[in-house]
Amino acid sequence: MKVTAIVPCYNEEAALQYFYEEMQKARQELPEAEVEMLFVNDGSSDGTLLKLKELASVDEGVKYISFSRNFGKEAAIYAGLSHSDGDLTVIMDADLQDPPSLLPVMYREIVENGYDSVATRRVNRKGEPKIRSFFARRFYRLMSRISKADMVDGARDYRMMSRPFVDALLTMGEYNRFSKGLFGWVGFRTKWLEYENVKRVAGETKWSFWKLLLYSIDGIVAFSTLPLSLSALFGIFMCVVSAAAIVFIIVRQLLYGGSAFGWPSLICVIMFLGGIQLLCIGILGSYLAKTYLEVKKRPIYIMKETNLER
Repeated sequence: MKVTAIVPCYNEEAALQYFYEEMQKARQELPEAEVEMLFVNDGSSDGTLLKLKELASVDEGVKYISFSRNFGKEAAIYAGLSHSDGDLTVIMDADLQDPPSLLPVMYREIVENGYDSVATRRVNRKGEPKIRSFFARRFYRLMSRISKADMVDGARDYRMMSRPFVDALLTMGEYNRFSKGLFGWVGFRTKWLEYENVKRVAGETKWSFWKLLLYSIDGIVAFSTLPLSLSALFGIFMCVVSAAAIVFIIVRQLLYGGSAFGWPSLICVIMFLGGIQLLCIGILGSYLAKTYLEVKKRPIYIMKETNLER
């Protein structure tokens, strides 16, 4: 069987040689399979592309796609899936945080035990900032409650998939992609492998806290309409409260007189309601922005060069 390993790369020049050497070890442990590496250069500004060409010149099993600019990891994953022709396809990072040593286990779970995909999750977040780990756990817990996608705490993009699983993913050509949600949404029989968190072998992470926050918002908008429902319910609630407050003020004015004064409290109420309105408009705007990007039908990525023959 042919296994295609999709490896998104963004400024990973320092890690590529280490990754290639570990993949060679995994290849030796899978003599019954043909393992091809498909690197997707996501507009790197360092020597990533030159290193990929160097590896491809000495190994026919190394393929690469290079984008015209940085389109993001989700676009790189989609490009890899679109050009993968393996019986099995696996997505993994080049920084060795996705251990290639798990590939033989993943392969045999699909071939011998009949799973459609084998996914991985970290059992801990050792080495990560505590604040980042805290919000990551809260995000996965929130997504499991408000969306229909099966998302597991600590889940990685590191996943081996059968051909039908990949074909199902490719039927969803949406511009705003959130792969962790898509993996769970398509269903199929999935085996989860747990492993200890592994630090990067070289280079620096490209995911700052701010980028992860924006990415999590994309995930919520892509797989749940609950924020829209909550904003509508909160609007109804505030209307009821406002009506009750008006009745209370009128009654108090009629009974005691002079009780309708108090501009400081009035300003506080106006600012509070104004903030709620802006929040709800912002939630609506997020969904509208995603819809706007979808209807323009722009390509998810633009390929500048490749050594793929197909």
